[in-house]
Amino acid sequence: MARTPIPIAKILEQRTHLVPGKLRVTEHFFEVPRDYGKPDAGTLRLFARSAKKAEKPADQEDEDPKKKQLPWMVYLQGGPGFECRPPQNYPWTNYILDKGYQVLLLDQRGTGLSTPISASSLGLRGDDSVQASYLKSFRADNIVRDCEAIRQALTADYPEQKRKWSVMGQSFGGFCITTYLSFSPEGLREAFLFGGLPPVGHGPDEAYTRLYQRVQKRNKAYYEKYPEDVDRVKKILRLLQRFGNNTVRTPGEGSFTARRFQQLGISFGFHSGIDSVHEIVLRASNDLEIFGHLTRPSLSQIEKALSFDDNVIYALLHEPLYCEGIAPRWSAHRMREKFSEFDAENLDREGPVYFTGEMVYPWMFEDFTELRKLAGPAELIAQDSDWPALYNTEQLEKNEVPVYAAVYLNDMYVDFELSQATASMIKGCKTFVTNAVYHDGIRSKMDDVLKHVFTLRDDTID
Repeated sequence: MARTPIPIAKILEQRTHLVPGKLRVTEHFFEVPRDYGKPDAGTLRLFARSAKKAEKPADQEDEDPKKKQLPWMVYLQGGPGFECRPPQNYPWTNYILDKGYQVLLLDQRGTGLSTPISASSLGLRGDDSVQASYLKSFRADNIVRDCEAIRQALTADYPEQKRKWSVMGQSFGGFCITTYLSFSPEGLREAFLFGGLPPVGHGPDEAYTRLYQRVQKRNKAYYEKYPEDVDRVKKILRLLQRFGNNTVRTPGEGSFTARRFQQLGISFGFHSGIDSVHEIVLRASNDLEIFGHLTRPSLSQIEKALSFDDNVIYALLHEPLYCEGIAPRWSAHRMREKFSEFDAENLDREGPVYFTGEMVYPWMFEDFTELRKLAGPAELIAQDSDWPALYNTEQLEKNEVPVYAAVYLNDMYVDFELSQATASMIKGCKTFVTNAVYHDGIRSKMDDVLKHVFTLRDDTID
């Protein structure tokens, strides 16, 4: 990521509303370059929501104008490819506001209302090669540039010493923050990462090999809790394999295949994720016992659990987020061959068939309705090795930005050992390590996680 000057984002629109929960929410639209290295290559329209406390002092005329310039805390969502919810829908919003910040929740480029990527919007741009080239602008490097462009716009009238802002990132949002620390640390006051320390220096093959090993452990936990599901899962898989891959359809006209059913294991890494998969298996098994086929309510529930059609960036750019100068070449698909437990072809063997996890496979661009339209660009991206650096280890080793990270020992999605290695690489990074929280701790265990992470900032370790 070249350190070229980043232009100030153009503010297109700002409208403020009061919402329940005593919040003053402003909806922001910005305009930024699509390619910061090629300003003439067009622009993107970005969307974000900010929130402050909605206060009504007794004497409003004496309200301190400096309160309008509260320090910013920017939230970067996990993904890639997922938008932010409104601030009133996050359990941590009031906690952060009570700390004296105003919050900004950015829909990262290509997500939510930020020039969203979909099969139809990509189709307007041109053929497969044009679409693939366009998609390469939607990784963490350009998300960081967007943040810097917006920061300059929102703090233009701030005193110089107050123009830096704080950032907090969940999962992929933490990956983006590590890129931020690598290439634009001058814009940061402090950084908070939650399950988001990336495997700096390790490519996709290493990342996915370790991921399969962690998913194996979660499958063992699943079948230990619900041993009756060993046979239920095999019965469901037999039904789906009986008539080929295109017989059973989802309500959205996708193909409900055995391999797609196995992807439900992506939920295993969340609090209550094992139970949610069991609920689906129980419902589907009940359908087979009574009717001999899967009913629409069951298929609808399964379809909602896997949102790849609505968030296509995830499938297109998940593997490239691990790539610097190498091609992903369907890494998760290739690494799967090392792990026979995920093979659903031989259902007569003893033992359970394992669900897969946070992996992307080439056949997804056959089974999912929207992804079918993107098979061409997906293949070009998978074979492309021209991915610029996302991290600068020299800069991280001399980092001066305070960094506080929650690291989860049993995180299914982000490898603990590699996270610890990255934490050791970032100078001054303080970590809160726990084995009592899964990947979605900022949502499911918010009070505990935020308390410990902010203690790292506010207290002294002697």
